[in-house]
Amino acid sequence: MNKEKMSNSLDKLQPPLILHFGSEALIIHQRYETLSIVNDFLIGLIFLIGSIMFFYPDLTKIGVWLFVIGSIQMLIRPIIRFSHRVHLQKYRQYEGVLSQTDL
Repeated sequence: MNKEKMSNSLDKLQPPLILHFGSEALIIHQRYETLSIVNDFLIGLIFLIGSIMFFYPDLTKIGVWLFVIGSIQMLIRPIIRFSHRVHLQKYRQYEGVLSQTDL
């Protein structure tokens, strides 16, 4: 199957994604996206430092605590996503800008 036929068949299966965000909703989305990126970076950094600490017997206990902190941060990820969803839902109720497919 050539590339043109494959792209046409994919287009039929997946309709284009159309978002109807107002400027306020876009700002809300960008803030939560930034918060999520910062949280993910900190998770990686904490796990990396904790892993390095396991190479030194004197620092193993601190390394374990960093793993606990990183695990707690991983639990924060769905909280950020849920808060984002709730915030946009409230915006949708009051502004009537977002459609149900945007959430």
